[in-house]
Amino acid sequence: MIRFTSPEPAVDPDHAVLRRHALEVFRAAVEAADPGRAVRDHLEIRGNTLRVDAVDGPREIALPGPGRGRVWVVGAGKGSAPMAQALEDLLGDRVAGGLVCVKDGHAGPTRRIELREASHPVPDARGVAAAERIAEIVEAAGEHDLVVCALSGGGSALLTLPAEGLTLDDLRGLTDVLLACGASIDEINTLRKHVSRVKGGQLARIARPASVVNVVLSDVVGDRLDVIASGPLSADPTTFADAWEILKRYAVADRVPRAVRDRIRAGVAGQVPDTPKPGDPALAGVVHAVVGSNLRSLEAAAARARELGYAPLVLSSLVEGEAREAARVLAAVAKQCRLTGAPVAPPACILAGGETTVTLRGDGRGGRNQEIAVVFGLEVAGWDGIAALSGGTDGTDGPTDAAGGVATPTSTARARRRGLDPRAVLARNDSYPYLDAIGDLVRTGPTRTNVMDVQVLLVA
Repeated sequence: MIRFTSPEPAVDPDHAVLRRHALEVFRAAVEAADPGRAVRDHLEIRGNTLRVDAVDGPREIALPGPGRGRVWVVGAGKGSAPMAQALEDLLGDRVAGGLVCVKDGHAGPTRRIELREASHPVPDARGVAAAERIAEIVEAAGEHDLVVCALSGGGSALLTLPAEGLTLDDLRGLTDVLLACGASIDEINTLRKHVSRVKGGQLARIARPASVVNVVLSDVVGDRLDVIASGPLSADPTTFADAWEILKRYAVADRVPRAVRDRIRAGVAGQVPDTPKPGDPALAGVVHAVVGSNLRSLEAAAARARELGYAPLVLSSLVEGEAREAARVLAAVAKQCRLTGAPVAPPACILAGGETTVTLRGDGRGGRNQEIAVVFGLEVAGWDGIAALSGGTDGTDGPTDAAGGVATPTSTARARRRGLDPRAVLARNDSYPYLDAIGDLVRTGPTRTNVMDVQVLLVA
């Protein structure tokens, strides 16, 4: 059971019910993304075959027989531990072994599959060692073996194996620069693929000639297989030229480590082989299954909202862009609903999801969901009967212990009574202590899943 720490209703008695209901709706979204349940819902053993709800339709994969082939389980991500546990339950003694790398605090008990913890979002030496071992396992798999890969949000950082000539420090430096400049997850993953030995379809190259089932819990907008965990088993449509263009677009080519810059330039010049592209024979033996996504969580949240008496509307699962701009749009929708009954008549629950970004302007603590909460509070100040919650389904928002924050029309007034200026807070990117001081943080602890962020707007 996921436990939420929420603000005491006494700090905002006029909106206590809305705040509590927003938390319940968010909880439903998180629980719908339970990785173990997602695996069990989409994979099934039928005799000597593994039936998979693949992205291109149901597929049946022959399981290795006694004395002829083995099953290996590998993977990486915040939600990959419960995925590994579910795969052990499903495949039983057929599993010969394997290794799954998860974020610190996200492990769990397994019998045959080794779980290792590592740092996220900035990779560390433990993650590199785990990725090295995963590469060894799949490289040793033979033509009669089956490799099942459990990938989830955070897999890009946790499955880190530097390309030849690069070090972990080079990759850390690249990640730091990209996170700070406001690059999108797609753009970050494009760079990660081209400085790695396993991302961008390269793990599939290593796994040949074994059969591979790629079981994915999506944490990216649009559920693109080439982006989720940087697509270690998927064709990569991006190139070294794309990677170089991103560095130029954000004017950071001179700020990334020199070895990274030199490798990208060498790739553009054709001196380094690019990642596997669509149609590459290395990818022919891979079956892909997306077992969980943001949209499925929003649908579960809508069902819970309906039970609570709200008319639900799923606005979009494709929200991207600057967090504070997204907050202004969402606040405008909530006010329109309150004022005119459009796009849905109150009492209403308007739901959105995706993954926004924050361009760092200061040295404060916070995250994209916390910034959304601060801005939403500013935008609806003085209105009545509106509440919002923005949270990461993984329980983590930026480098903090909070999943996100809540906001009501009194949030800004409560802050100012404490001498806090929300606009100054935004200028410093310091939303965490601000929301903590007024009781508007949402903490869940590790949820061991990740299908991006969810925004819950309630209108009385």
